[in-house]
Amino acid sequence: MRDLTFQQKRSAKASSRKSRAIAVAAIGALLVLSSPNTSWAQGYPNKPITILVGFAPGGLIDVISRLVGQRLQEKLGQTVVVENRAGAAGNIAHRRVATSDADGYTILGGTTSLAINETVFTKRGYVADDFIAVSIAALSPEMISAPAGGAKTLKEFIDSSRSTSAQFGTAGAGSASYITTQYFFQNIAKIPTTHIPFQGGAPAVAAALGNQIPLVATPPAAGAAAPVKAGKLRGLAVAADKRMALLPDVPTYSESGYPGFTAFAWTGFFVPAKTPKEIAVKLNEAITEILKEPAIGAKLQELGFEPIYLDQPASEAMFRAEIKKWRTMIEAIGLKVE
Repeated sequence: MRDLTFQQKRSAKASSRKSRAIAVAAIGALLVLSSPNTSWAQGYPNKPITILVGFAPGGLIDVISRLVGQRLQEKLGQTVVVENRAGAAGNIAHRRVATSDADGYTILGGTTSLAINETVFTKRGYVADDFIAVSIAALSPEMISAPAGGAKTLKEFIDSSRSTSAQFGTAGAGSASYITTQYFFQNIAKIPTTHIPFQGGAPAVAAALGNQIPLVATPPAAGAAAPVKAGKLRGLAVAADKRMALLPDVPTYSESGYPGFTAFAWTGFFVPAKTPKEIAVKLNEAITEILKEPAIGAKLQELGFEPIYLDQPASEAMFRAEIKKWRTMIEAIGLKVE
């Protein structure tokens, strides 16, 4: 009889412990469901969204941010404002978004500079880990072009530059075009270089059109597409894995004897790192739908970009890979800005 009573007591205690465990689990589930992150994701967006752009109005990322922003406003049913915070190679806007509330209401309209600046600038007030990529939206491969009366092929330009130097103009020493071209000539073609910096891609293209420089390095989207199409400049090589539909006569570096050499200027959208994943995914899906619209795709191609349709995890993976790729080239050419 004593043994039976003992077993009953032990069973009762076990049952009580189990009931308490179930209750605790239920409370935990309720807390998760009512957490701010989940409620944000479910109710997002319920107020205006700001896309911050780190460059002046009229620039490519500004144009793309406004194109996407207008359609995003229609899709999400909330006002989307594009705000320009130009300066410091994009770092002013980058820092502002990195330190903003992680709620999906402040988005960075970003470019390749976000990946480049991680290595180039030692003091910038943020790090790449302060962001997650929502969408890498469009690419424009780096390209080198000569005046119409200049070199006819990349090989001809390299051969003629071996005894002197490869003179080329770009939008500046911190630009993707400078890094790509300096790395190619210095570390792959192995010829001396003379860099001629300009205050933007358009002035560099104008100098090539005026025969003031023998080579300009800039992606098609930065002003080179139209003169190359018109025959006023000759595209010598494009740093892509295949020729562009927009410029089918411009060979790739691979076709020119340098296989595997690729580099892209890109645009994309980023949010602070602690933003709920559900919000980043929701924004990605909306932006991808926008990029697939025929009118948006045609406009991007007209600007010299190719739209791409990566989901949020793939966009994040590409962003991280780009940081490593640009770091390799930047360190190889010894570029650093304090």
